[in-house]
Amino acid sequence: MKRLIVLSLTMLLGMAAAHASMLDDVRKKGFVACGVNVGLGGFSMTDSKGVWKGLDVDACRAVAAAVFGDAEKVKYVPTTGTSRFTALQSGEIDILARNTTFTFVRDATVGLRMVQVNFYDGQGFLVPKSSKAAHLPDLAGATICLLQGSTHEMNLADWMKQHNTEFKIVLLDTTDVLIKALLSGRCDAASSDSSNLASIRGAGVPNPDDFVILPDRISKEPLGPMVRRGDEQWTDIVRWSMMAMLEAEENGVTSANVSQMLADSTNPTVQRLLGKTGDFGKLMGLDNAWAFNIIKQVGNYSESYERNVGMASSLRLERGPNALWSKGGLMYPIPFR
Repeated sequence: MKRLIVLSLTMLLGMAAAHASMLDDVRKKGFVACGVNVGLGGFSMTDSKGVWKGLDVDACRAVAAAVFGDAEKVKYVPTTGTSRFTALQSGEIDILARNTTFTFVRDATVGLRMVQVNFYDGQGFLVPKSSKAAHLPDLAGATICLLQGSTHEMNLADWMKQHNTEFKIVLLDTTDVLIKALLSGRCDAASSDSSNLASIRGAGVPNPDDFVILPDRISKEPLGPMVRRGDEQWTDIVRWSMMAMLEAEENGVTSANVSQMLADSTNPTVQRLLGKTGDFGKLMGLDNAWAFNIIKQVGNYSESYERNVGMASSLRLERGPNALWSKGGLMYPIPFR
């Protein structure tokens, strides 16, 4: 029994050391290293001034606001579909926020941990309007281009087997190359997450009206950030930074009214969220104003969604499954209590 107790204490001390190291390392270097897409409108792309913006970018900004009280303390590292996991495994980045699908294999076998879904999506197909294709079966025998290292190749292979239909598949490295292949006629269609296709159609091709996204969706693509395994404190910080944005939306807390809500709200959930009561920040090794800083500097989930991919953006994507659970969607903040 004594030996078991000693082993348990040793494991707990080892875990505590591991927990402290990631947060300490991030604080020591002074920024959160965030792996992002090389350029995906609405999710992670630089504007005309070189500033990174997007839904995935906001996930990293939220963590920086929680850790440093400053959402701008982020270093963005562009990654491809094939380099993203290595960058996280090697420690080059602290968070991978790059429209990455949550799957069993990725969560269980590559030494990484999926944290939280920040966008529910599905694999779709972008075709030239001149193709006259109305549904995926109309493309039988066509050449479909995909991004290498994604889940899309297996999804399409499964669909072909199930429907006894064949396509010629071409794997490409980046979205830019995919667009060029589509415009040159090398691809009869491009397949990716429907949000990616909306970004391509909205900003990647010269004449958006020349292309159409087919209504077919052949997969579930729950997208969200990943972290390395072995540091539960860091996992908690990333997860609850995202959860704070959802909880804020659910309770009507915005970047514009968060200071007033901190001062005046009698809602116990809001008081805990904003650090007026409880020590939720300290439980993760942060200041109790961690969530206040996120909401003040980044906004709640609705604010981030609308400006990046929603009706206030060029993508104009409806909330759909990304609406709060109380409004018919899948976004369900875990209780702050």
